[in-house]
Amino acid sequence: MLAVYLSPIYIIANSYLLIRLHRWLGTCNPLFRKTGICVVISLAYVFLAASLLIAFFLPIGPARRIMKLISNYWLGILLYLILAVLMADAICFLLFLITKRRLKCRTAAAGGICAVVVLGLSAWGAYNARIIQVTPYEITVNKDGGRLENLNVVLAADLHLGYNIGTAHMMQMVDKINEQNADIVVFAGDIFDNEYEALDDPEELIAVLQKIQSKYGVYACYGNHDVEEKILAGFTFGGNKKKESSIQMDEFLERAGIHLLQDEAVLIDDSFYLYGRPDAQRPGRGINMRKTAAELMGELDTEKPVIVIDHEPKELQELADAGVDIDLCGHTHDGQMFPANLITALMWENSYGYLKKDHMHTIVTSGVGLFGPNMRVGTIAEICPITVHFQYRNNI
Repeated sequence: MLAVYLSPIYIIANSYLLIRLHRWLGTCNPLFRKTGICVVISLAYVFLAASLLIAFFLPIGPARRIMKLISNYWLGILLYLILAVLMADAICFLLFLITKRRLKCRTAAAGGICAVVVLGLSAWGAYNARIIQVTPYEITVNKDGGRLENLNVVLAADLHLGYNIGTAHMMQMVDKINEQNADIVVFAGDIFDNEYEALDDPEELIAVLQKIQSKYGVYACYGNHDVEEKILAGFTFGGNKKKESSIQMDEFLERAGIHLLQDEAVLIDDSFYLYGRPDAQRPGRGINMRKTAAELMGELDTEKPVIVIDHEPKELQELADAGVDIDLCGHTHDGQMFPANLITALMWENSYGYLKKDHMHTIVTSGVGLFGPNMRVGTIAEICPITVHFQYRNNI
């Protein structure tokens, strides 16, 4: 419903940008002032602006995939287009306040600078999003690791398999993971991007993910996008009914060799626990309300190290108080596109990277994939190898 209320703002913003575009092109060359050319430019702009809505209503198929990709690139371009125009307007206003004269800000040069900045950032963002980097961490847990002195964990999250992310990106991710000599691989939610039908080639994706090498296996929890629902510009539809993953999503993970933990723990090598929490708002099939931090820890031998994978980096204090040793999360994307990372830093106690909460280590990854705009600016796509050292309490 919120998307409906915000739609007038979207229409007004795009109308203003289109007017500014016509004025700028007209200063560049009188040819752009001709009615026929103005109509063509307007139609092209309207097509891009309406691509989100077109993609939303198209049936599943190649046409919808193409329109989804166009609309996702458009979202990123639009963000920087709005910021560039607002910045240009702000500069003009400041100059007016200083000089007390109205200056001609809509010049070919000024518009050209805006165009270069917008296209440059968008091109870089699209390229940068396709490069998966490796961000290592090293931590020490003040507990006996049983048979283990060290544990090599590889954390990944937010694959968002769908229209933006497909087999090529997953092949790169699997290659990066297999270079880490992992003892265990964990996916902290948002494996899918809401629509199972959006997968470019499910069978090939399963075959790629099956190649992940790990001593103790591959585990995952679900996130807020691991449910079947339609999305328009980041807003979800489907009413108040319970949102759940599809049977196809669950079967996909099983066939890919990924063990889904749904509010449950597994004791690995009789040495440490791995607990997978369901998403806080969308806990999934068969779960009405997920266990509290105290409840989940009440089922475990707290003398052993406890690693929790939880999609959203929430309830950090509760988990630390309950005795969790390591909390691994995703969800934030580190904002994905500047300046959104400045906003996420204000929203979350740990929006990205490492934070020690009392005795608990928490690590939040920016994720492997993308949501919405098909770009990353000021952030990276990554996997996180984590070297965990175990120590006896009485040796500290």
